[in-house]
Amino acid sequence: MKLGKATRDAFGEALKELGAENPDIVVVDGDVANSTRTEYFAADFPERFFSVGIAESNLVGVASGLAAAGKIPVAASFACFIMGNGFEQLRMSVAFPNLNVKLVGSHSGISIGEDGPSQMAIEDLALACSLPNMTVLVPADEPATKAATRAMLQYRGPVYLRTGRPKAPLIYEAGAPFQIGKANLLREGKDVTIIACGLMVAQALAAADSLAKEGIATRVLDMHTLKPIDRQAVIKAARETGAIVTCEEHTIYGGLGSIVSRVLAENQPAPLRAVAIQDTYAESGKPEELFAKYGLTAPHIVAAAKEAIAAKKA
Repeated sequence: MKLGKATRDAFGEALKELGAENPDIVVVDGDVANSTRTEYFAADFPERFFSVGIAESNLVGVASGLAAAGKIPVAASFACFIMGNGFEQLRMSVAFPNLNVKLVGSHSGISIGEDGPSQMAIEDLALACSLPNMTVLVPADEPATKAATRAMLQYRGPVYLRTGRPKAPLIYEAGAPFQIGKANLLREGKDVTIIACGLMVAQALAAADSLAKEGIATRVLDMHTLKPIDRQAVIKAARETGAIVTCEEHTIYGGLGSIVSRVLAENQPAPLRAVAIQDTYAESGKPEELFAKYGLTAPHIVAAAKEAIAAKKA
């Protein structure tokens, strides 16, 4: 699968384009503009760019004030910092008043690699989804991230957009469809459904290829919106394939797997296996080595799919 740009790069490029279209868009960054890629926006619109230093709580507060004044603020930092350090302010200054703040968490998951566990956001999706009124987006590649950024800025209300550091395999072509709350069906299948988000979508497709060689027809859903989840796509998959595997670069608690399992329990019970980071923090290392060690590769998904299929036959 061909590599595209990192999703953080795609976000930065899209933000710059959208900044030219809408003068109400402003950006607040936590002194990491060269990493989040908000530097692209800052270069063209310096009067609408504010760096508050390494002070994520204040960053969120400034963004909420700008939103209350009628602007469309994009608040960006590393995912672990904006969701961790800024959580109390997010709760009371953004989610509770339902302000139109757009949060962007870069360098998410363990694919940040050598920077180590202190900067690996593996809890950010659980935190973001726990906030009432918050919409949560996890695009898979460069074209999807550009579309997600546009959708985010057109949407009224608080949004969390998760981006990553490494180059992402290309799933989509330019102009790919992206509708908040609507999963993308990437492959049809009748035996099992893999539901993935972010970098795990490419792993899911690779797993589907492997399963096809064994005669197992696998449906693949790109669940780019965790909240609101596409309940109908999940229910339809459970009804038609009878077995589900979720895949996410996130702790097994509180993310995609937890949300999907609740939808299944409430509507269409089916065997589910979750491919995710177990109850542990990772370590410093190359992204591909970390994915292998912590169970986030196509072979891990294949094994989970076979378990889920066996469970539905039991």
